[in-house]
Amino acid sequence: MIEKRIKRIFSNVSEEMGAILIYNGPEPHQDVNFFYVTDLTKGLFEASAVVIYPDGKGTIITSKLEEESARKSPMEVEIFSTRKDFKRILKDALDVDGNIGVNFADMPHSAYRKFKYMAKGKRFVDVSEALEKTRMIKDKVEIERIRKAGKIATDALKAMISQLKEGMKEYEAAALLIYEMMRRGATGPAFETISSFGENSAEPHYTSGERELGKGDYALFDFGARFERYNSDITRTFVMGKADKKHREIYEIVREAQQAGIDAIKEGVNGKEVDAEARKVIEKAGYGDRFIHSLGHGLGLKVHDGGGLSPNIDMELSENMVLTVEPGIYIPGFGGVRIEDDVLVKKNKAELLTEFPKELTEL
Repeated sequence: MIEKRIKRIFSNVSEEMGAILIYNGPEPHQDVNFFYVTDLTKGLFEASAVVIYPDGKGTIITSKLEEESARKSPMEVEIFSTRKDFKRILKDALDVDGNIGVNFADMPHSAYRKFKYMAKGKRFVDVSEALEKTRMIKDKVEIERIRKAGKIATDALKAMISQLKEGMKEYEAAALLIYEMMRRGATGPAFETISSFGENSAEPHYTSGERELGKGDYALFDFGARFERYNSDITRTFVMGKADKKHREIYEIVREAQQAGIDAIKEGVNGKEVDAEARKVIEKAGYGDRFIHSLGHGLGLKVHDGGGLSPNIDMELSENMVLTVEPGIYIPGFGGVRIEDDVLVKKNKAELLTEFPKELTEL
C-alpha cells in the first residue's frame, strides 16, 4: 500500500526527481503528507522527516521520542539523538541523482533554507500540487477510515440530540457532541465544532457561544470526527419545538438542492456542473443570493483536502474521490439551514459515507 502511494506521487510529478523530502515541523507546521506516505496513525512526529524515492521506498528520520511509533511502519527508520545526527542522516538520504522535491505549501521558509544548506548543489522543486493530486484519489484503507469517522460522527449526533433541551447553551451542546464522538472511538474532533441556535445559524462559520436553545429556534450542528488521522464532516439542522412554514420551506429547498448535487456526481463530471445543479434549485426558489459558499470540498487527512465543488474550481471528478456536499440558505436575523454529507465518487454515482435522516426533525 505504501509503495503504491509513493509511486503514484512520483507519477504525478511533472519532472524527474531523485527523491522527495517531506518535513513534519512543529505545530502549526505539520504536514499530512508525512502521515500519508508512512501510514502512521499514532504519534506527533514533530521535527521529523521522511525521504521517499521513485521505487516506492522511503526512510523515516525521527527522534527517540517517536521511535516506538515509527517502528510500526514498514519503512526504514533512522533515529537521531541530536540535531547534528539529524543533519547527517538527512544529508545521506538526499544523496541521490536528480532534483529534490519538497512541499512548499507546508514547509516553513526557515526549514527550507536549512535543508538547502544540507543538500548543497541540489535543486529543490515544489511538488505540492502532485502531493495534493495524489491524495485526492483515496485507496481502500483511506475510504474505510473516512467511513468509520462518518459513522462515529452520525452515531454521536443521534446520542447528542436525544439529550438536547431548552435552555442548553451552544457551547454545552458542542461539548456534548465532542464527548459522544470521543467515547465512540474518535481521536478528536475533525475541526472546531459549530453549534449555533436561532439567528446565529445564519453565520456559516459561527463560533459556539452562550446563546440558549429556545422554542422555534433552528439548531445547526457542523462537526466531524477524526479516526486514524482521517476526517468526516457532517452538518444537520433541526428545529426546537414546532417548525413553522418558513422553517419548513427553507429546509426543504436545501434538502432538494443537496439531493440534486448528489445525483449529479459521477466519474467524469466537472465539479462546476455539480455545484450548478444544486445552485439551480436554490436560485429557482428565490434564495440564490443566500447560498453564499461553494457546494463542497475534498475530504481526507485534511478537512479541506484539495479540490471541490465550486463555480470557481475546474475539476473533473474521478472515481474514489471523497467530497462533501453541503448547500445552505442563510437569512440574517432569522437563521440558516445547511445539510452536509460526505460522498465517495463512483463510476456512475455517488456513494454516501455519512448516513443520518434528512427529514426535518423537530426536537
